[in-house]
Amino acid sequence: MKNSKISGMGFHVPEHIVTNADLEEMMNTSDEWIRSRSGIEERRWISEGEGGSDLSLIASEKAMEMAGVTSNDIDMVIVGTASSDYYFPGIGAQLQDMLSLRTIGAFDIRVGCSAFIYGLSIADQFIKTGHCETVLLVGVDVLSPALEKNPEGRDVGVLFGDGAGAVIIQPGEEGSGILSTHLHSEGKYLKDLWVELPSFRIEGRGFDEERIKAKRHRLRMNGREVFKHAVTRFPEVIKEALDANNLTMDDIAQVIPHQANFRITEAVAKRLNVDMDRIYSNIHRYGNTTAATIPIAMCEAYEEGKFKADDHIILAAFGSGFTWASAAIKWI
Repeated sequence: MKNSKISGMGFHVPEHIVTNADLEEMMNTSDEWIRSRSGIEERRWISEGEGGSDLSLIASEKAMEMAGVTSNDIDMVIVGTASSDYYFPGIGAQLQDMLSLRTIGAFDIRVGCSAFIYGLSIADQFIKTGHCETVLLVGVDVLSPALEKNPEGRDVGVLFGDGAGAVIIQPGEEGSGILSTHLHSEGKYLKDLWVELPSFRIEGRGFDEERIKAKRHRLRMNGREVFKHAVTRFPEVIKEALDANNLTMDDIAQVIPHQANFRITEAVAKRLNVDMDRIYSNIHRYGNTTAATIPIAMCEAYEEGKFKADDHIILAAFGSGFTWASAAIKWI
């Protein structure tokens, strides 16, 4: 079997910057309250008429340029998102058209914040089996339209930003590239982080006056439960990736986790007994961009020289479902 590697990457966020001071006007909050509970200083929100496909297109073009590939080279498109432009079809099909790709396979996966690593695992299998030579993988989310921008929505509304990150995955050398991926889920906790509506279990998909008034179409999160599970699952799945490859934390140049909350990142560092400079964080700039956080963080960590060729890095995520995942990579 072939190994696979990331040969190009890129990201794009909206131009519209929303600072904590901006949110003070909407949500009866404060810069100090937001920073102390999340580490976020600002985030990007899409403007009217902008969608996840637009962000994905620019991120994909940047990744393709870095990898030196054209539209004709791409054999498969995988998009991880919980917020496609339309309920269906997904952004994968849109990108096939927007990038003028051949009539290749293109699909979305919906596992929230874990979606990029889930997609990485899927792409890795397509490369290893020889089914594909070049896969475009995108992590994108635009949750700002689902947020309550008022005092009632404060606890969740201050956390999320919009963005997209993309990578090109191609065959690599034995012993390098994507070494392993590890995927998990525990569905009994799905209602602790979810958007209930629209639902095809309900006539009219639940968009009646009573349910809308009850705000059942809004993003809902049990922050306490999410935090409790995240600080347990992150170290577990990172250790799983290390053990699978006979590595220790001393071998790792950088852990790049999903950017959910800076307090979670600090707790994970403490449990792993590593300094914070070994665990990358850029949540202060973008907030939680859900499926996009890891590819965005990976791009910036690489640009900042946090890792280089022959370094080992670990990607890790925890999100709705509950789902969690990790990947061990030897960078090429």
